[in-house]
Amino acid sequence: MKVQTKSKKVNRAWLHDHVTDPYVRRAREEGYRARAAYKLIEIDQALGGLLEPGQVVVDLGAVPGAWSQVVRRRFAPAGAAAGALPGTLIALDLLEFEPIEGVTFIQGDFREDEVLGRLHDELAGRPVDVVLSDMAPNLSGIESSDAARIAHLVELAVEFACAHLKPQGALVAKTFHGSGYSQQVKLFKERFRVVKAIKPKASRDKSAETFLVGLGLKVVPAVGAG
Repeated sequence: MKVQTKSKKVNRAWLHDHVTDPYVRRAREEGYRARAAYKLIEIDQALGGLLEPGQVVVDLGAVPGAWSQVVRRRFAPAGAAAGALPGTLIALDLLEFEPIEGVTFIQGDFREDEVLGRLHDELAGRPVDVVLSDMAPNLSGIESSDAARIAHLVELAVEFACAHLKPQGALVAKTFHGSGYSQQVKLFKERFRVVKAIKPKASRDKSAETFLVGLGLKVVPAVGAG
């Protein structure tokens, strides 16, 4: 009975925080699917306009679609007729994605070669301007295990970005402060000319979440080159 009571108190507290959250209210008013939209908006503003019409953007871990909504609105601030979106946005996630007009969605696990193959096919050889990764693993509560899962997703995002970005392209990847964070920063510095860590105000205060941004690819020598 004590556990159930505590659980109810926790749920009630979470519900209160959620309902009174100004970003939740603002998202509802402005038509965004989640408060996470404002994290990307802040990152975009902090970088002086990362997202622009005409770009090719890949949104990894896209569900529920708030980041894709932000990108679409950046592509067409005044709106766009059906089929006339000035830019290409490909979204990917394990979960089902409620369609957004003009957004191509691939459902599957980014860690699987078959899913990556579908993404490569959709790009059809086009270089990417921006890779967005809001991917996060299901956390077990075991710190070492969770840190390894987070690091793996960040590494995959970096690997994909290095293979597909334009030389001046950018990667924005969610990670968390804790074990392995410094190694992720090191990886970014090895692969990108400019590296920034941004914690948007829209991130919850209690969250260790932060976003690593890599701008401009460094030339990475091929293995065995000498």
